[in-house]
Parts: sequence; structure tokens; C-alpha cells
Amino acid sequence: MDVSAADLVGHGFLQGMAAQHLAALATCGAGYRSYAEGEFIFREGASADEFHLIEHGLVSLGTTAADRRSLVMVTLEGGEVLGWSWMFPPYRWYFDARAVAATRTIALNGALVRAACESDPQLGYELTRRIARVVIERLQATRLHALDLYNTHPPRK
Repeated sequence: MDVSAADLVGHGFLQGMAAQHLAALATCGAGYRSYAEGEFIFREGASADEFHLIEHGLVSLGTTAADRRSLVMVTLEGGEVLGWSWMFPPYRWYFDARAVAATRTIALNGALVRAACESDPQLGYELTRRIARVVIERLQATRLHALDLYNTHPPRK
């Protein structure tokens, strides 16, 4: 099924985005994806050629430790965006993404979105601003996760 601007308008990551930008993104839609519990959406080191708008479900982002243990850094849910490595060279995933529960996403083709951003700098700025906000939130979540792992918390001011 093709992705339309109407499919994108209600997604949390795109909330408040201008109609012409939603229409441009809809033309970059790779389609809907469904993942069963435990299924990988992408693997660390693989080519990052699309990103996902999570409609419903749960997705863990993590990595594999030296002892082959899986370390979950953050868990994402409906309304969140999955992946930003498609936006920055070398276009490789830095984490594993795995469905923790049955998950449905809208996949967008990274190369097409980059081209749309090149041709419309306002769209590029808007997406970069939104992605930067997500990166900051996830960095903070990772920081708190690391503090919990080592059971050390900074003093409160």
C-alpha cells in the first residue's frame, strides 16, 4: 500500500509539519512494514537505506557486548521515529533494532528523503531539527541508562 500525506499527518515525529513537506515525504514512502516479536528491523553495521515511523508496537535499540550479550539502550513505541543513520554518511546502522512486540511502521526511503531535502532546504532544515531533538533525547536516555548500570548518579543541584 502506498504512503500518503494523510498517513503521515498524525504521526508524533511529524506533528505540526507543513502540508507541503508531508506531501514531499509521502512520495518517499517505501511502504508499510510489519515485524513479529523478536524480529530484527535492522542490524548494526548494515546499510542504512530507510527509516521508520513507528505506528504501534515496541522496538529496542541496542548493541552486542564483547561477551555476545545484547545490551538494550532504549525502547521505542508508537509515535516515535526509528533511525537517523540514513541521514549521515557512511549510511550504516550503529545499533540493532528489534521488535519487542508485534510492530508496524511506515518506512521512508532515505536516499529519496535526502534528495527531497536537497531540493527543498526548508524541508531539510525541518527534518534535521526534528532528528537533532531525537538524538539529544536518546543521548540523555543512554546517559541515564549508563548511570543506572554503574549505580552512580550526579548530585542534584
